[in-house]
Amino acid sequence: MKRLKRSSSISVLLVLALTAILSACGSNNNNTASEAPSGSPSASPSASSSASASASAAQTRTPIPNPRVAFVYIGPPGDGGWTYQHDQGVKFMEKELGIKADTVENVPESADAERVITDLAQNHDIIFTTSFGYMDYTLNVAQKFPDVIFEHAGGYKTNDNMSTYFGMNWEASYLSGIAAGKMTKKNVLGYVAAFPIPELVYNINAFTLGAQSVNPDVKVNVVWTNTWFDPTTERNAAMSLLDKGADVLMAYQDSPASLQAAAERGALAGGNDSDMTRYAPEAYLTNPVWNWGQYYVDTVKSVMDGTWTSQQYLGSFEDGMVDIAPIGESVPDDVKQLIEDAKQKFVEGSFNLFSGPIYDQSGAEKVASGQSMSNEEILNMNWFVQGVEGSIPQ
Repeated sequence: MKRLKRSSSISVLLVLALTAILSACGSNNNNTASEAPSGSPSASPSASSSASASASAAQTRTPIPNPRVAFVYIGPPGDGGWTYQHDQGVKFMEKELGIKADTVENVPESADAERVITDLAQNHDIIFTTSFGYMDYTLNVAQKFPDVIFEHAGGYKTNDNMSTYFGMNWEASYLSGIAAGKMTKKNVLGYVAAFPIPELVYNINAFTLGAQSVNPDVKVNVVWTNTWFDPTTERNAAMSLLDKGADVLMAYQDSPASLQAAAERGALAGGNDSDMTRYAPEAYLTNPVWNWGQYYVDTVKSVMDGTWTSQQYLGSFEDGMVDIAPIGESVPDDVKQLIEDAKQKFVEGSFNLFSGPIYDQSGAEKVASGQSMSNEEILNMNWFVQGVEGSIPQ
């Protein structure tokens, strides 16, 4: 997940472990995965995790009226994507609570991360580490500083003083696919993908299924970049897809490079993580976005009042953690309405986009008619749906 995706060395095996987040209910064992809880610390329920509790045996914690808060970023807030959106959430939290957080950016997923987190733990009460590759380093530090609270984005390991948080962004990818499927004139879409891990696979599949729901003839070409934030590499990948005939692109990267490349060629595109309209408004469609602010507010408030407990949180459209960016100016009203109608089903929790029949690239049935994939199965996805052109490197 993102940033279950923040390290190029992440493999399917790691996500197999992550799937335990959604398959076990209420477990609070140290360093293990449990089902995502039903809501944030302020108890607004999440459609994606409606049946579970945040932790089975909450530890009593002393209220901290003025907690010292820190965030560790994988990139710069100026990336326009993942880190930018986290930083917007931090600003929201600061405004709502009147707290000034400390942030450290451009922290690599290496021993440097553990050093930075350790330094912060010596004079902060709660630390948010916002990249999957920080997971083990965060856990190591959490075990050394039991009085400090740690929150890790996208991981699957917890501790008495360490939680995880993420969301069902595949639903927003489906909506982006509806926009792309309706707007393509060639029935050829391109997808600039980061690393070949399940998070990318299920988002590519969701995008494809969304496009096929309104345009059964559409095909999606995939190019892997093995980058999260390398605008030059991402631009080149986008250009290669445009050269192959794609007239609509989607990108799962942190930069707007693919969108900008599409604009240069007169094509349409979406980005990832945040509203990227400003980079190429005439070419912009939409894309999945994250809203971290309310989770940060609720979590810090729980530290302030002493109610914080270790949990594994999975957000959704219902609680607002996952959303779709404003639809671009090139998209007609009837298409916007299709997207809004589909979004409402996700908000209500009445639609599982991975419902059968679904076939893989070889034509083999993967989900039978009348059946739906569980969140666990989605998080473990390692195959492409029919209509995706490309392979998943092993």
